[in-house]
Amino acid sequence: MLSKKTKYGIKALSYIARQQNLKPVQTSEIAQNENISLKFLESILVILRKSGFLGSKKGKGGGYYLIKDPSEIRMTQVIRVLEGPIAMLPCVSLNYYEKCADCPDEASCSVHFLMIQVRDSTLKILGDNTLADLAFKNKNLP
Repeated sequence: MLSKKTKYGIKALSYIARQQNLKPVQTSEIAQNENISLKFLESILVILRKSGFLGSKKGKGGGYYLIKDPSEIRMTQVIRVLEGPIAMLPCVSLNYYEKCADCPDEASCSVHFLMIQVRDSTLKILGDNTLADLAFKNKNLP
């Protein structure tokens, strides 16, 4: 299940990407328009800034802005930063692999086989979608 941190992070990035004037967006504006707790959002935006998705400007006219073009930000990158592993089990994770303690043979494990398929399908969908795809899917949004 996707955590609220990741869900709100994607919503915040999408909101920032939709700003036509490209000026920094205040955290309070994002929180109000996306219905996210201000304190929680601030912690998420700090993570996204430290991870190289966002820049920030302090003072009057300050806020957060995208460092990269939205078409260059893949959802796999965002989810790995905010959520961690994409795979549902550590034994099928590409970046966070761990052997399952209760599994004597991964090659013959039916759960392992199924979760590889789930991982691969998930990676394809997330890898094929960029922030631009999400932010501009509904042209009626601000």
